Amino acid sequence: MTNEVKPLEIDEASEERSTVITIGDREYRLILTTKATKAIAKRYGGLENLGEKLMKTENFEMALDEVIYLITLLANQSILIHNLRNKEDKQEILTEEEVELLTSPLDLAQYKNAIMASMLKGTKRNVESEESKNEAVG
Repeated sequence: MTNEVKPLEIDEASEERSTVITIGDREYRLILTTKATKAIAKRYGGLENLGEKLMKTENFEMALDEVIYLITLLANQSILIHNLRNKEDKQEILTEEEVELLTSPLDLAQYKNAIMASMLKGTKRNVESEESKNEAVG
């Protein structure tokens, strides 16, 4: 039996708005979904409050807890998408305890950038202009 971990199958749109990190020996895609946005809004009062909360956390343990929470939340979005689309090949959800055991504080500091990158990708607006369908009346 091999320990080969195959990449999660998610849709192309999700891949484009994700950031990849490695926890232990497995790659995870951090994705900001509507579900994750709702969880963040509930915990922090909105995405706009998240950066301030991460930067102004009073003590080191609380700062680590927040990063661990966000890594777990965002990494689990790709697993949940995979499980939704592949009911016969469900993957286990990542736990905060696994993140704590399989990472170092240095990893978590680097993951802060990945969190912010996935947030930016998840909220990026692609605006394309269309030709106007209104005709001049005259």
